[in-house]
Amino acid sequence: MTILNAWARRRAPLALLALAPLALACGDSSGASSLAGSDSGVSSPASAAQTAATADDSSSTTDDTGGTQGVSMSGSSDPLKYDVGTDQDFGDGTTEPPPPSCKVVDDMNAGGACGEQSPPDSFEPDVQWTWTAPDDPYSVATPLVANFTDDNGDGEIDLCDKPDILISTMPDFGNPPLPGHLYLLDGETGALHFKIEEEVVGASTPAIGDIDGDGLVEIVHVDAARRLVAYEHDGTKKWTGPVVPKVNDFHGAAVALADVDNDGDVEIAIAASLFTHQGALLWSVDAPLVVVPATTLADLDGDDDLEVIIGASAYHHDGSLYFSQPALSNGYPQVANLDDDPQPEILLTNYEGITVLEHDGAIKFKDLRPTGDPPEGLTWSRPATIHDLDGDGVSEFALSSSSHYAVYERDATLVWTAEIEDPSGIAAGTAFDFLGDGVAEAMYADEFWMFIYDGAGQSLLQVPRTSRTLIEYPVVADVDNDGSAEIVVVSNETTGNVADGLTVQVIRDKRDRWIQARRIWNQHTYHVTNVREDGTIPQVEPRSWEWLNTFRTNAQIEGGGVCKPPPPG
Repeated sequence: MTILNAWARRRAPLALLALAPLALACGDSSGASSLAGSDSGVSSPASAAQTAATADDSSSTTDDTGGTQGVSMSGSSDPLKYDVGTDQDFGDGTTEPPPPSCKVVDDMNAGGACGEQSPPDSFEPDVQWTWTAPDDPYSVATPLVANFTDDNGDGEIDLCDKPDILISTMPDFGNPPLPGHLYLLDGETGALHFKIEEEVVGASTPAIGDIDGDGLVEIVHVDAARRLVAYEHDGTKKWTGPVVPKVNDFHGAAVALADVDNDGDVEIAIAASLFTHQGALLWSVDAPLVVVPATTLADLDGDDDLEVIIGASAYHHDGSLYFSQPALSNGYPQVANLDDDPQPEILLTNYEGITVLEHDGAIKFKDLRPTGDPPEGLTWSRPATIHDLDGDGVSEFALSSSSHYAVYERDATLVWTAEIEDPSGIAAGTAFDFLGDGVAEAMYADEFWMFIYDGAGQSLLQVPRTSRTLIEYPVVADVDNDGSAEIVVVSNETTGNVADGLTVQVIRDKRDRWIQARRIWNQHTYHVTNVREDGTIPQVEPRSWEWLNTFRTNAQIEGGGVCKPPPPG
């Protein structure tokens, strides 16, 4: 792969640089005609004109549903496919998939094999739409996706509506730090649904999900005073909680939602603390934290309750210690099955390199640095992603360093490495099987570009973006409900790149040939089983390492449920 140097990147003349050859539409000419005469599909930034509406508790939202009208690229005649439950294995050809439904029936009981695939050269990228926040155009937080609005006017918000995208922004990386705002955008067009006027820690990644059992998603974030705060699906204030311990007002933290104790009520994890769904502090521990902590929740001991994993330590749902490895530096924990036993492991990426812990905290190996990058600053302390990245049926993991993005076997043996440029930050990545062929493509965004890599580490496409990078990463979801995945990526810097001034871009394949992804991405530590597609949180979370064995990736859906990757054998 040819990597342009920083000077050239800052002066990139193209709106999109696709490194894969053009391809025909695989039997779908619809949508292609709408692009005739257009090379970029870039829409104009949203108008700054806004209408204020007062909300309770002195917060308000602004509404401009006539904002940016991006390029609508649906048009496929294929029926919509939903992530609903069924006990049938409809992938073996002996039964039919269930009829489409607007509702999620259960957690993930539709595990049939997927049949749809795309041509191997289906990487002809197009910008479906772009949007720029009028007052605080920088976004350094992972974008989130869920259904917030009743788009079809049937009186319900469900899977038959278009998904929406939540963006957390800031005006600049000022010193002292500058607070930002939350914006909700229409997933299909980029039109602004509302802006929440209350200031928040823009660098924090919020979480979205149904925290009160009303069937609608709420937003949980950190306000400018570092207090935990929740908003209803329409942006009105729900409650304000206490100051979150150990979270600063610049870098913030990533919020996570789960029913930690299986009692039917959702808990909120952030940094080294656990809160109720009403914002009351349950417990807080004096654990060391990384610059922007992303707390992980998983059932490590097999009792269905979830442990709260904070770096190299884990705590039971009541705050009592499960294990601690104080000799290890703190880092980002990811959970998957990384060996031949049935228990999960914890992949810890910290200042010293790559460490894997057994489910009980025992060290499997530690401080490995296969790319040769030295343990300096934040070089290795970055969130990782886990997926089958080479099609061998076993999950690998991918991780950035300051100058490399690399894929590793589960024992940290290097599979491939690509040059990137991220000396300033700690950006994460993701992966998705865009073609439905069983090989997930790795995806990463550095300071200048977003890359998609094939199973050998070759760049399939790269899209301009600019960022100082914190722990943000692109996400993959079907954001317009057209049966094909899209990519959402944010920017937050001015360098002369053509992406300067764009808060968010939605990228699609020009002919919508990418396989359909779920229509939700609800938090930084997303791993599919942590949330149903309608935003409800499972009372007993299915163990992701027994289902998909992925982390920070989305799943392919088809004909009634999650179907790829298949469960580990």
